[in-house]
Amino acid sequence: MTQTQTPTVSAMLEYGQTLFESQGIYFGHGTTNAWDEAVYLLSFALQLPPNADRSVLDQVLTAEQQASIKALFERRISERIPAPYLTGQAWFCGLPFIVDERVLIPRSPIAELIMNGFEPWCEREPEQILDLCTGGGCIGIACAYAFAEAQVVLSDISADALAVAAMNIAGHDLNDRVITAESDLFAGLESDQVFDLIVSNPPYVDAEDLASMPQEYQHEPKLALASGDDGLDFTRRLLQQATEYLSASGVLVVEVGNSWVALEHAFPNVPFVWLEFTEGDAGVFVLTRDQLLEHRESFQ
Repeated sequence: MTQTQTPTVSAMLEYGQTLFESQGIYFGHGTTNAWDEAVYLLSFALQLPPNADRSVLDQVLTAEQQASIKALFERRISERIPAPYLTGQAWFCGLPFIVDERVLIPRSPIAELIMNGFEPWCEREPEQILDLCTGGGCIGIACAYAFAEAQVVLSDISADALAVAAMNIAGHDLNDRVITAESDLFAGLESDQVFDLIVSNPPYVDAEDLASMPQEYQHEPKLALASGDDGLDFTRRLLQQATEYLSASGVLVVEVGNSWVALEHAFPNVPFVWLEFTEGDAGVFVLTRDQLLEHRESFQ
């Protein structure tokens, strides 16, 4: 924004866009381009709603507002902190969630599946749902909105992550239907507990990708990203054990991102159903309990 420009919202957004484009920051934690990143941070600074009218673009900013917005822009550049960590909030399935560096920033394409009620994979509405590797709880809480009668367990190995998830449960007033469980895979759950739907966005980044990730990812918990040389350390264990925790008609939905190639190579005879999405990345598979049972020997 030049000194001769009137300090409007529009001018500040153009300034932010130019600034971000010139500094080579990485987008991918809720936005995909410099303009949207500037909109996100400015909207937070001005406490604008997501559906703010375009007339706000002509609003003249006070000196204090300009300073607040520029401070966020500068931190985004100098520290390479993802925007949701700067604001403490992210959106998933149209819902707001508290986020900080104890949890991954939600960005899973599973959101589209939730909003479609997991059709056609669930024969009936799931009554018991497990969000495994829940992080801040966004997937499980969104499932609780999608299935109003379901009981949901948010499970994670990280007590720090579950503290954030608990805040999100309370923030969405779901304490009567959603609980947390500290657990390494299924170890912390009741041995006789079964679920109609297990959905998981587990660690799946392989060693090579982890070493080359943009600086923004260094702010996210490594525990939630890294999963061995091929990215499948956790997923292998999940496939071995999931059968015992699924109901007779239960369904397993798992995101493995780029590691889908390694998964297909590791288990060439398993009929993974790879989902397609209108937005977001691929790398999400579905298996039924019957399929897991049929191919149990492959996972040992």
